[in-house]
Amino acid sequence: MLKIAYDPIYVHPLPTGHRFPMLKYELIPSQLLHEGIIGRENIFSPGDLSEEIILWTHESVYWEQLRDLTLPPKEQRRTGFPLSSRLIEREMRIAKGTIEGCYYALEHGVAFNVAGGTHHAGTNWGEGFCLLNDQAIGANYLLHNKLASSILIIDLDVHQGNGTAQIFKDNPRVFTFSMHGANNFPFRKERSDLDIPLTDGTADEKYLRLLKAELPRLISQQKPDFIFYLAGVDVLTTDKLGKLNLSKAGCKQRDMFVFEQCIAAKIPVQVSMGGGYSPNIRNIVEAHCNTYRVANELYF
Repeated sequence: MLKIAYDPIYVHPLPTGHRFPMLKYELIPSQLLHEGIIGRENIFSPGDLSEEIILWTHESVYWEQLRDLTLPPKEQRRTGFPLSSRLIEREMRIAKGTIEGCYYALEHGVAFNVAGGTHHAGTNWGEGFCLLNDQAIGANYLLHNKLASSILIIDLDVHQGNGTAQIFKDNPRVFTFSMHGANNFPFRKERSDLDIPLTDGTADEKYLRLLKAELPRLISQQKPDFIFYLAGVDVLTTDKLGKLNLSKAGCKQRDMFVFEQCIAAKIPVQVSMGGGYSPNIRNIVEAHCNTYRVANELYF
């Protein structure tokens, strides 16, 4: 059964005119339910996340500033969100959704988090709408509990997964792969284990060619026993922050190829949705829903 982490707290109230498309978190499961791709039984609400688990990934001073709402104003602005206790609860629920999704992926092959992909959060900072790094927290959880020994993180958001790269820079058990816009945020990038920077305007053919050349080789070399996939749709030509030129069909082919590689190698995969900033939210929702449609078709 396809299992999807979602809770109403994912849809967080923001100031009028805020550029983050928070509504997508409500629209994605609604669309999948409308199409009959999933039923209510496919959706689970994440439980509570303990501080102990957070501290396997994030430094205590940073976490305590988040928890106690004492993060300095400059650092708050860096996150892009007004700090509040509800926001922190939201971030914790999202990270727990990714952890619980790992268990479902181990059982069913694949699992989703409607939110997540918060890859700009490092050990002691948040930025770019990311406060707690859900997939890094998930990876450290698997390692700590001996549920995996070798992990591959496939980050195909248009922005480099700088926080994830920094968190795992000295951890040989987690291989970080980021394929992103070379001239895009973050402008000071970290070093992933493999970075593929893309020129502005990169379209379907080149993008897919590069992915198909690298991903099978990585899986063969690294032999991971678990994969995290960050399926950002800010690679679309319609995206106002992306600078790439992928069509929705090309983005869907990307997802299909990733899942096919996971299936062929019999590696469970947890999927977080990452970014998407097209002015028309229908483009964001449609591209994200394609990721679920492809997984449902291939796995179930």
